[in-house]
Amino acid sequence: MTINWIIERLLVKPTEGSLTDVVITADWRCNGTQDQYSGTCYGSCSFAPPTGSFTPYPNLTQAQVLNWCYENGVDKTAIEANVTQQIENQIDPPVVTLPLPWVPVPPPVVVVPPLIEQAVPVLVANDASASDAPAAGLKLN
Repeated sequence: MTINWIIERLLVKPTEGSLTDVVITADWRCNGTQDQYSGTCYGSCSFAPPTGSFTPYPNLTQAQVLNWCYENGVDKTAIEANVTQQIENQIDPPVVTLPLPWVPVPPPVVVVPPLIEQAVPVLVANDASASDAPAAGLKLN
């Protein structure tokens, strides 16, 4: 199984005190895949204005912002477990839908081959001499 975290969007305050382009919210997504199965979980994480070191917006990395999310309440382990469970439930569903027992199930349709060999019709080209015009010597009333 492959788990992948991404930041989809950042909300930014143009100015915060003497700082510019301060990230206040990150929208994150955790995707998981295994063969043809997939799961996802997404959310947002808000941040308090920075008080210590400040990374200018152009220098931010996705890994850095994801770490801010984990440090501010996004439970990485629980979310990955949720995505994993989504995929496992697709592979081995814990609940299934069965037909209602009081509704008769129609028998399957069985296609029976023909008893005799069927002839394939032959198409004849429309010849001008064999048109709908009357044959020579015939008079139509």
